[in-house]
This record gives sequence, C-alpha cells and structure tokens, in this order.
Amino acid sequence: MAYILNIETSTKNCSVSIAKNGEILAIKELNNGQYSHAEVLHPFIQDILVEANIKMNKIDAVAVSKGPGSYTGLRIGVSAAKGFCFAFNKPLISIDTLTSLSYSISIKEGFIVPMIDARRMEVYSCVFNNKHQKERVIKAEIIDDNSFNAYLSENKVYFLGDGSQKCKEIITHKNAVFVDDKYPSAKEMAILSYEKYKKSDIEDVAYFEPFYLKDFIVIPEKKKKPLF
Repeated sequence: MAYILNIETSTKNCSVSIAKNGEILAIKELNNGQYSHAEVLHPFIQDILVEANIKMNKIDAVAVSKGPGSYTGLRIGVSAAKGFCFAFNKPLISIDTLTSLSYSISIKEGFIVPMIDARRMEVYSCVFNNKHQKERVIKAEIIDDNSFNAYLSENKVYFLGDGSQKCKEIITHKNAVFVDDKYPSAKEMAILSYEKYKKSDIEDVAYFEPFYLKDFIVIPEKKKKPLF
C-alpha cells in the first residue's frame, strides 16, 4: 500500500492530489488564468491532507510534474516537493508533464498531441499513440500550417492543452481535433506515480532539476527616456 502526494505546477493550473495505490483520495486545483502557485500550493496541500485524513509523515513518496512548462511554475513545484522529501525522508518521483497530460483523454485510434504554451507561436509538444506510447520525442517548436502533417495524413490527431488553443487557426487539416479545457493535473499523475513507485523509479533529491527544455531568458527592461 502506498500513499503518494502528487504536485503539478507546470502551467497555470496549480493542482495537488493524494492517492492510495494510484486511486485519488483527495484533490484540489485552481486555474484562474494566473500563476498563483506560490500563494496557494502549500495551503492546498494542507487541505488535501486533512480531507484524506493522513499526516505528511505517513506519505510514502512525493511525485512532481517535471516539465516542460513554465520556468517559475516548475521551480515552485519542484522546490516544494524536494522540501517535503528532505524534511520527511521520502523518495522523489518525477512525472513527464506531457505524458501526464496525454492521459486526460482516451481515444480508440489516432494520435494524441499534448501542447504546453511556450509563448508566441511556440509550444512544447509530444506525439502519443492511442495507448499513450510516445511516437515522437518532446520538442519546443514553432507551429505553422505544415505542423504534424505526417500524422494528420494518417489518422485523426487530438490536440489538447493550453498550447493547442492558439493553433486552431493554423492547423486546419480535416483530421485535426481540438480538445478544450485540458491541462496537466495531479489527477492523471496518480496512476503514473504509483507505477513508478512500484518499480522504485525515483530521483536523487539533492540533484534533481526540472526539465525546462529551453533555457530561461530574462528580458531586460527598456530604459526610460529622460524627460529633459
């Protein structure tokens, strides 16, 4: 029997859950269009511990969404997860964000393309088959009208995630299906983290870092012109 705390902060959806053997006992999430993770993450964790009637020292492992995604969001989630692991001497499990997102839908045939917004017309994306197995590596890519044509010419392709919404007017192939209101969530993480726990597939807490995929770029502020 394993109790696992799952933490997902890679996008604007701040989501946490506690699962027993992969089944959700308590979950809490907020997607208000802003990155409010720093304010709500720890209160959410306290709330679900109370709801599940379990203390933190009884948790068997902590799982965190490793990315790709928001640089700041990932830092907040990973820092919290590592803090719990150090404080309570628990193993750390990392979950690929796009894999987790792909599990938010089920299809009989075709492909699943989860997308996370990477600003402008760029997205982080991956391609999965109907069994949620990777057909293509994760990429940071700029979307144009030829994107994913190799898959669209074969079968239906289901695009989901916050990065997919800006692609609707560009990817207009008849086999393109856009699934709205899907975000990475601690709900889908539950079964994935439990499978990793059973195999002792854990991270080195001291050295683990999020999977950013791209370097973080600080945009300098524009210098104000003198008034006189």
